[in-house]
Amino acid sequence: MITLIQIIYSVILGVVQGVSEWLPISSKTQILVTATYLLKLTYSQAYTFGLFMEIGSSLAAIIYFRREIWALLQVVVGNRDPMKKRLFVYVLTATVCTGVIGTPLYLFADSLTGIPVWLPMMVIGFVLIGDAFFIRHSRKKHSQGGNVRKLENLSFKDYVLIGIAQGIAALPGVSRSGITTSTLLLMKVEADEAFRLSFIIGIFASLAAFSLTVIATRANVASAVAGVGITGIFIAIVSATIVSLFLIDFLLKIAKSSKIVYLTAALGLIAIGSSILYFALGVGAAFG
Repeated sequence: MITLIQIIYSVILGVVQGVSEWLPISSKTQILVTATYLLKLTYSQAYTFGLFMEIGSSLAAIIYFRREIWALLQVVVGNRDPMKKRLFVYVLTATVCTGVIGTPLYLFADSLTGIPVWLPMMVIGFVLIGDAFFIRHSRKKHSQGGNVRKLENLSFKDYVLIGIAQGIAALPGVSRSGITTSTLLLMKVEADEAFRLSFIIGIFASLAAFSLTVIATRANVASAVAGVGITGIFIAIVSATIVSLFLIDFLLKIAKSSKIVYLTAALGLIAIGSSILYFALGVGAAFG
């Protein structure tokens, strides 16, 4: 029978996953740290659990983007609508590239005892701050008659680059949503479209990450499950799903407004602040 402390731990893990998945601070890294302290897992076990917990965020994204998922299924059964086909090709290309890049990186990272996660967070933070200036410039240019990019303006090469960027996010410290959204923004894609396209391909990357942990590193998943129990895992996933739904909706609404410039800059500062914190903790542990 699940205990009160296990319920508390499960909710904490779910909330951490639900919040950090959509911010540029790497959800798997936040779960890695949280699970290490709460469940006393090893680095490898906690890293695997971080990817395992992405199932909660995936469920939220599937619910939120159910129309897009339905459009993809329609293409599979023969629908010839040009925009639906373009979305299908984008998702398929990006997902395949993510798998090719991300799988070996996951297996490599899983074999290590620790990775300096602060550095990629720092890089993404500065990129996001740069993105804020890009967004401001592109919207000013658009108001003056300039062009902004959407899915229909992206090329197959763009799909590949986005997929590669997402694959790199298999490494600890690299935020999936942070790196893919930044890549799309640097391609001069309109802010709300960049967030939407990033979140959509994240569904399939997260499902693949979840499947990979179950197939390749079942022992690590079992160690995490033992810490909170099957019921606890269920509570954690439900918590992550609920929190994710609210955060996805919030970010997409902000992305359509002028406030996205400030939000993107704030996300960059959050990433930089997190990287400094992790660096300080690493230095403290080395000399402690």
